[in-house]
Amino acid sequence: MYENLEIWWVTGAQLLYGGDAVVAVDAHSKEMVDGLNKSGRLPIKVVYKGTANSSKEVEDVMKAANNSNQCVGIITWMHTFSPAKMWIHGLRQLHKPLLHLHTQYNAEIPWDTMDMDFMNLNQSAHGDREFGHICARMRIPRKVVVGHWTEPEVQDHIAVWSRVAAAWADAQDMLILRFGDQMNNVAVTDGDKVEAELRLGYHVDYTPVSELMEHLKKVDEKDVDALVKEYFSLYAHAPEMEDPKSDDYKAVRSAAKAEIAIRSILKEKGAKGFTTNFDDLGTNDINDPNFLGFDQIPGLASQRLMAEGYGFGAEGDWKSAALYRTLWFMTQGEPGGCSFLEDYTLNFDGKQSSILQAHMLEVCPLIAEEKPRLEVHFLGIGIRKAQTARLVFTSKPGNGVTATVVDMGNRFRLIVNDVECIKSKPLPKLPVASALWIPMPDFATGAGAWILAGGTHHSCFSYSVTPEYWEDYAEIAGIEMVHIDRNTTMEGFKKELRYNEVYYLLNKSLQ
Repeated sequence: MYENLEIWWVTGAQLLYGGDAVVAVDAHSKEMVDGLNKSGRLPIKVVYKGTANSSKEVEDVMKAANNSNQCVGIITWMHTFSPAKMWIHGLRQLHKPLLHLHTQYNAEIPWDTMDMDFMNLNQSAHGDREFGHICARMRIPRKVVVGHWTEPEVQDHIAVWSRVAAAWADAQDMLILRFGDQMNNVAVTDGDKVEAELRLGYHVDYTPVSELMEHLKKVDEKDVDALVKEYFSLYAHAPEMEDPKSDDYKAVRSAAKAEIAIRSILKEKGAKGFTTNFDDLGTNDINDPNFLGFDQIPGLASQRLMAEGYGFGAEGDWKSAALYRTLWFMTQGEPGGCSFLEDYTLNFDGKQSSILQAHMLEVCPLIAEEKPRLEVHFLGIGIRKAQTARLVFTSKPGNGVTATVVDMGNRFRLIVNDVECIKSKPLPKLPVASALWIPMPDFATGAGAWILAGGTHHSCFSYSVTPEYWEDYAEIAGIEMVHIDRNTTMEGFKKELRYNEVYYLLNKSLQ
């Protein structure tokens, strides 16, 4: 996933101390970059781009980064005192994420041997402050990581930012196909698509279901046979489901056709995500001899396509579709899995009060505790009522993080909540995939803060991300983030929302 991506490393220096000093700085930088790459902790290769000793050199490397499809972000480090006025023109033009690493080549001061030459070559203590000032003065969004470059914790912070930078790059050409429109006048899942493209990079296109049906019409029956066979090999299921004469088999086959058709149109258009609408599934009259449509919402297709990395949002929720793709992309290679989820119903049980996360069908199998089970059941919602295939499972117990983006009118707000997934009881009469969680710091505070912030009933959940991922994402995107965690109080959270409102209103008036 990240093989062709790069993080560029630029070392700040100057020629005041002579050419020999720059040669030494260059050697130290190469050794540090090589050490980071060999640490095994960074998911993306760091590429050393040399020392920047003048305004022109800074500007040249920043322009090159902007024009490189491989470069997803820049790490800067001031080995010596690098006069920050020479960074102004380059920073003004930089459009890639920036990480400022405050570190030093040597870990400890060589007390017995340190002389003025050493001092001149090891001035990160104030060189990084000079650079930090110009970034602050120019209001440059960036991540600051402090610590020795060999420390695992420092490398882990760089790794998180690298993943987010890669996901940000992925979002800049993200196309979301919206099959049908927003459903039932829902406000929270809608928003300003123009501002989303300006601020977040992704483009949302309405795609007529009739266009999708043209792909359904072209599905090859041999491809359907192969995909059905794949289903039976991957998922637990009742043996009788494999009987071609059974109604269950026909439902599974119908689901396979839907998956092939959706994947086909996504690939043809180069899209990275999609939304569905269970009131818009093709020709309305299923008894029409010329019927061309899905006999029910393509839930199994959505589940499997999410596992492949396609963004998904139910009922036209394009923001969740895009956010899920970003979440999936930045967690590649990490354990745990991720999924689109919906707050379904509440379970009041004292301190164990929790929220059941589910949907009609569309929950990603990457979060399943055990092998998903392929089942067929009647689904009586939306424009069609029919027997419908789906993967049924419950999620793994464990800690995770869920997030959503809402449009507040004058800004986008990213809402992040730490949650604890707990063991769910069987749902014999609700055969869907589900998760059960307690929002942090407790049910009442977590749910109450989420509602106060205007959070959606849809969110994107992962076991492997930490709030740091979303903090880096919000910083790069230039959007608001509020975090509900174990230390959240309603009093403090209300104040944060009020302060943020003043900040963004003032910021808007100054633009």
